[in-house]
Amino acid sequence: MFFCYTTSTTILFLLLLFLLVSAGWCEKSPHRLVKSTPVHLDKSYGKLYKHNQCHYMLKHLQDGEQISVQMPPDIAGHWVSESCEVRPGPEFLTRSYHFFSNHTFQALQFYYRDNHCTKPSYTLLIEGSLHPRQASWLVRGGTETDYQLSRVLLVSYSLPVTKDLQVKLEMSCGLTEHLQPDLSYELWVEGSDRDCTHGLDFSMQELQLLRMERRFRPSETERHAEELFVGDVHTERTQRRNHRPTGYQPPLQNIKTYDNSCIACQIVSVADLYHPPVLPSRTDHPPRLYGNWVSKRCEVRPGVLFLTRHFVFHKDSNIWEGHYYHYSDPVCRHPTFSISAKGQYSPGVPSTTVMGGTEYTFTVTQMKVTPMDVATTSLLNVFSGDECGKHGSWKLGVQQDVTPTSGCAALGIRLPHTEYELFYMGQDSAGHRLLFNGQRPTNGSSPDQPHKRATSYQPPLIHCSSGQKSVGKEGDHYFRLGNGCNTQPQYLVYPLILVQLVFCVI
Repeated sequence: MFFCYTTSTTILFLLLLFLLVSAGWCEKSPHRLVKSTPVHLDKSYGKLYKHNQCHYMLKHLQDGEQISVQMPPDIAGHWVSESCEVRPGPEFLTRSYHFFSNHTFQALQFYYRDNHCTKPSYTLLIEGSLHPRQASWLVRGGTETDYQLSRVLLVSYSLPVTKDLQVKLEMSCGLTEHLQPDLSYELWVEGSDRDCTHGLDFSMQELQLLRMERRFRPSETERHAEELFVGDVHTERTQRRNHRPTGYQPPLQNIKTYDNSCIACQIVSVADLYHPPVLPSRTDHPPRLYGNWVSKRCEVRPGVLFLTRHFVFHKDSNIWEGHYYHYSDPVCRHPTFSISAKGQYSPGVPSTTVMGGTEYTFTVTQMKVTPMDVATTSLLNVFSGDECGKHGSWKLGVQQDVTPTSGCAALGIRLPHTEYELFYMGQDSAGHRLLFNGQRPTNGSSPDQPHKRATSYQPPLIHCSSGQKSVGKEGDHYFRLGNGCNTQPQYLVYPLILVQLVFCVI
């Protein structure tokens, strides 16, 4: 885990990098400003990589699944949550979104008092219209949309929750109605001067960014699953209404294509405003971190970042390691650089803020960097000074230890560093063990103080063969390094945006 580190030289490095490679994002044009020769994932992991299950699972992300993305997406249909979701706050919820062919939509957000979504508290029914506009100039693979709300309804399910909502709404909008459980109330309607949604920090800014994926497996070419990603929710509740998404929430599943083992999908799909879904009860267990954990999919982060992760926690010790593979595309086919980190972590303590979560303190004391395409290698060599390895010594595919230079100023990393983490252990519909760690702050800062600890989670990692010396822990870089294809002109805007950002990693 590393903190933000921004200097004029850092900005210059990133500006040069993006001027060189931001013209590399056109999938149709034959012209190339920078030719890239990315290093294969096998080579970058070394000898051990070839002999364990984790290797196979990460390679599967690159080679095993065929993913098609429709732009603009045809999202007409019914989409539902595949599990109990956690939003910053925390808020526990499930979602059921209907999009119709006439561009109208009806969204149900079911909120709960517990982290397994077994105790419904209230539901919001949101109606409106949605119109896709264009491919996102900020998040490659996404589609920007315009949306318009027409009505927001509220139904609560217990007297204590209703009383709590009554107080919030009276303070935010002067609500005069006396709320009752199991009755619906209009929080907002188009054309009205009163907006009571403020009291719930409600926002549908998530609809400004969409991505729909169809996933095909080589062995089952006739079958596919459809997933809908909508924009991320700001980690600061007070910023939700002004937030423009640059990442995604957990995907929603199309009810026509989801796997039959998804019990939550079945339950949520038949719920309605007056009959909220109640998911199966589960028992929380303290995380058993020992072993290896890898990404289930190519992950997208706010700040135009695509990566896969691999964690390892050593047996009978508090040592962790990590590899973070960064890519220039949203399906993780074109690697740009990797980071290997190592450090220690404290014993876990049950969270008093996030039900089911466990709090840890992580330190990072060692780090290595591997440039994995020509553009990144060249620009690391351009960076002056010895604040990121030895000046001018970078070679394609060759790992370099940057611990002696206290990290890598070019990548915005400084060592040593401490962060306050949140973990949760669960399982997917097939019974595989999953490990969740804290969501990175939307504003790019670092959770380097206890009060900055996350209250929601990143995409889960799945357990793979344990007991081998390997790698692991969170590595978030709020920028995107080069690849070998061309881009449409709008991507030249990136350098101008990036010089305004603080670049945080891990």
